[in-house]
Amino acid sequence: MTVPASPFAVLRLDHVVLRVRDLDRAEAFYREVLGCDVVRRRDDLGLRHLRAGSSMIDLIAVDGKLGLRGGHAAGSEGRNLDHLCLRIEPFDVAAIVRHLAEHGLAPHGPATSNFGAEGDGPSLYFSDPDGNTIELKGPAT
Repeated sequence: MTVPASPFAVLRLDHVVLRVRDLDRAEAFYREVLGCDVVRRRDDLGLRHLRAGSSMIDLIAVDGKLGLRGGHAAGSEGRNLDHLCLRIEPFDVAAIVRHLAEHGLAPHGPATSNFGAEGDGPSLYFSDPDGNTIELKGPAT
């Protein structure tokens, strides 16, 4: 059986949407810890759009107009997302760990080599205030 060619090609991740309990706290985390910039707010929807390199991270309040569609907030019994991976440069483990510590955060463990869009390269995992796991990914080795 021949599969017809797709009429499009996927270029990159455009955005990911995270449901959060406290929109202001989540926005502060993504701005202060990851350096994302808020590019648009939709308070009527409980939505914040943040620039993450060439992609976006959208935050929606679990009790907002959009967030209510997702049911209960994620917790220890389940999550909305396994993890969000952000490709970063430079990948200086000591500097990253210091930066996380300055924000009261700790990595889940030591940096390890993992496969990603560019191939195998260093990764470090930690959690945002809502328990979403974030992977910071360095260049392929």
